Order: sequence, then C-alpha cells, then structure tokens
Amino acid sequence: MKTFVRISLLSAFLVLAAASTQAQRVVKGTVYREGKPAAGITVELHRGGSMMTSFDGKYELTGDAKSKWIRFTFLNESKRVDLPEDTNAPFDYAFDGTLPGEDDKEVASGDVILKSAEELIRDQNRDFMNELTLYNEFYKQNNYKAALPHWKIIYRKYPKSTLNIYIHGANIYEKFIEEAATPEEKNKYIDDLMKMYDQRIKHFGDKGYVLGRKANHWLKYKLEMEKDQDNGTLTEILKKGYDWLNESMAERGNDSELPVIVLLMQTSSSLFKLGELPKETVVKNYDICNNALNSKLEGNTDAEETKNIAEIQGYLEDIFGKSGAADCEALVNIFTPQYEENQNDIEFIKSMLRRLGSANCDETSLFSDATEKLYELEPSAEAAFNMARRFLRRDDAERAKNYYQQAIEQETDKERLSKYYYEYALFIFAKEHALQEARNLAKKALEAKSNFCEALMLVGDIYAASSRNFGQDDFEKSSVFWIAVDYYERARSNPDCAVEASRKANDYRKYFPSKEEAFFRSLQEGQTYKVGGWINENTKIRF
Repeated sequence: MKTFVRISLLSAFLVLAAASTQAQRVVKGTVYREGKPAAGITVELHRGGSMMTSFDGKYELTGDAKSKWIRFTFLNESKRVDLPEDTNAPFDYAFDGTLPGEDDKEVASGDVILKSAEELIRDQNRDFMNELTLYNEFYKQNNYKAALPHWKIIYRKYPKSTLNIYIHGANIYEKFIEEAATPEEKNKYIDDLMKMYDQRIKHFGDKGYVLGRKANHWLKYKLEMEKDQDNGTLTEILKKGYDWLNESMAERGNDSELPVIVLLMQTSSSLFKLGELPKETVVKNYDICNNALNSKLEGNTDAEETKNIAEIQGYLEDIFGKSGAADCEALVNIFTPQYEENQNDIEFIKSMLRRLGSANCDETSLFSDATEKLYELEPSAEAAFNMARRFLRRDDAERAKNYYQQAIEQETDKERLSKYYYEYALFIFAKEHALQEARNLAKKALEAKSNFCEALMLVGDIYAASSRNFGQDDFEKSSVFWIAVDYYERARSNPDCAVEASRKANDYRKYFPSKEEAFFRSLQEGQTYKVGGWINENTKIRF
C-alpha cells in the first residue's frame, strides 16, 4: 500500500513537473547596436530571468508562458518591447533600430511568395505569421525602427499578402525622412519610398491613385531638402513629379484627389516659367483641373467640402493667371461676351475679376468697367480691393490706399485677407519705398496665411533692399542677407515660388558676411545671431 502511495505521489509530481515545463517559454536571440552584436546589454524577460549579453550579443531566457514583454537596457537607456503571444522564432533586437544587412538584403525571385495573408495563414506559414506579428507589434507601439526589419521581410518575401504593408510602409518612411540626420540618409529613404509605391502598383493596382501619392511625397520632400539647388536640379525634380501627376490625372480623371489637382497646376506653372512646358499645355491642364473641380461640385451637398473646393478653384485661377500662360488678349476675348450676358451676376463678376487680376489684366477696359459695376452692386471688401487696383493703375496713390484699407477692414476670409495685405504691402514697397511699413503689412499677410510664398518672397526682397542703409558698418549691412535668404528658403518649398526663390537665395548668398568678419566679432558658424534695428529677427550664422 505504501509503495502504491509513493508511486502515485511520484506520478503526480511528474505530471505537475511536466505541466510546469509546458507552461514555460524560452526567448532567445541576438542584440545589436550599430549593426554589430552588442555586449553589455541587460536583457530582462517579463515573468522570467535576466542576463547581460557578452561579446556575441546573444541571450537566452526562460520565463512564464504568459510573459508579455522583454526589456533591453544599455547604460541609462532602457527599451521595453511587447512580445508576440506565440512564437518560437529567434527574437533579434537592434538597440538602435538597425539589424545587420537588412538594408541591402534582397530576396531571390524564387523565394517570393505571391499569396494573400488569408492563404498564408491557412497554409500555416510560420515565417510569415511570426514576421507579421513582430512588425505589427512594433508598429502599434510607434517603434518604427524596430518594426522595419520585420516589415522588410514581409514587403520583400510576401509582397501581395496585405495592402497594409504599403499603407504602414509609407508612414514608416515618412517618419524616417523627417528624422534623417544627413541629406544622403534622407535621399535613401525617399528612394525607398518611391520604390515601395512602384511595388504597390505592381501587386495591388490602383495606379492613378498611387501615382498621385507618390508625386505628392516626391515633391514635398525633394523641394524641402534641396536648399542650394540650381535650376537644372529643380527642373529635374519638378518634371519627375509632373509626369507622375499627369499620369495620375489621366488615369483617374474627375475622381482625382484635390492635392493631385493642385499640384498638377503648380508644377505646370513652374515648368512653364522654366521653359519646360509650352503655353498650350498649361492652358490644357488648367481646363482639366477646373473641370475636375466642377465635377466634384455637381450635386455635392456637403457645405464644408463645397467651400473647400471653391477656395481651391480660386487658388488655381490665381496660379493660372500668374503663370504667364494666360495672356490678357485671350482672357478678354473669352470674358467680354460672358460679361455682357451676366452684368448683374455678382458671383460671375467676382470670379471674372479674380482671373483677370491674377493675369495682371487690370488695365483693360473690361476690368475697369466690371470693377465699377461690382462696387455699384455690392460695395464689399472684394469690390473695394478691385477699386484699389483700378486707382493704382491710374497712379492715384491716395485713393488706392483708401480702398486697400477698406478692403482689409471689411474682409473676414483669411485667404483673401492675406492677398489684400500682400498687394497693399507690395504697393507701399514699390511706390512709396516705406520698407518697415511694407514689411509689417507683408507679415500681416503671413499671419493670415503662413505658407503664402509670395509674401515670404516680398519680405526677403524688402530686407535685401534695406541692406544699403541698414546698421553702422559693413558687417551689419551684410548680415541682413542672412534674414533675406531665410525667407527665400521658406518660400522655395512651395512650387509656385520655387524657381524664383531658389534663384534669389543663390544670388544673395554671395553677400553674406565673411568668416573673417565674423571671427573678429567672436561669432561662429551655426550660432544664433540677432539682426537688430527695425528688422529685429534671429537667424543662423553661415558663410
């Protein structure tokens, strides 16, 4: 009997031991820093052990089956990572986010599996499920550096598994581009993002939509980073973006996204100014863009959306008018018969005057007649603004100023207000040479619309013009060009002003103070410097 009890107890103990063993998990892998195995990293497993890695960077820890996270600590920096619920795959971790060889690793064509996620899970493809779980866990934690190596395996080996690869991938690369430490690093990530869009088209189609996104990101990041670009580089950037936008619009037509429509008109105008597009193409693209916007307005009952589209239409009219592709003779011939039929239609007159004004056709008799008619029908802010333009063309400065001020006082729409302030500032600068007053008005335009590139250019022009009479010595005079170039560089990120802003920034860099002048004032490159007087702005010292 005692023997039977002992055997029973032993059996029970063995069962418990087996159960205990089954309830554990082993987590092992290699820790890397700067692409190499890292020694001296403390690794701690939730509900488990801890250890410090040696020269080979390897670790192996046993913990509870329900261990939820693992922590890596180096000196005073600690990073906790959630573990996948069920994986026996090695858990390699890059402390700085870069696993060795991942950037250049290629998947052989025979290893690429063109199956959906549902098919791969049904096939119990452990490699796919493990890598998908790891990348998703890191992605949900916004730990994009840790997610990247696992994302790349899915992207390269299982490119047709899920559309989320490309949606998440765009977010990951955008973050990396914005945080890149060097131009080379930023360019690499931009190239990777462009290739990712190509692969998305290959496996998931929707070419028109994806090309629009691709062009948007290309122009956004390349125009932002190329501060010292010459016209050749700028042309290359714009042409590539334009080609993608043009193809996107051809594919999607009136269903094109609003940013694509705006960018197509911006790049068309810029390339025309660079001599890369004929006038006829700009006119054709304006018609395509305007027709797409009109199509979006038809039957649209969303008040906010229709307001947004109407604002974009006004913006496109402005771009088209300023492009130089729309000459006054052509516009007057188009609008004269329309005006004769719609002389009491306030909205038509406003739209016509905007387009004539944008094309600098405000000296025409049509503009003058319509301006008076609009002020008679509706003495509004916009009508006052057009009256100001009319008197400006007649060299009646006092009456022009009076109407500009009326327009500014009455206007509530920020987009139009910024335009009124800008044109008033331009008038004060060009006609009265009152630099400080003109600067203050231009800054009011920027308060209403911070990315108004023409207003940024104007501030730069005002500062450049002020240098001759600014300060007490040559150093103070030349320091003004630091501020002027700051404004040109801000304006350059907008395709509407990119060409002219780049040219002016490059021209005025020649007038920066020299290193020798800065040395005698104990000033160093990269240091913050305040340009005083009425300018009263901070800048960075550079040579």
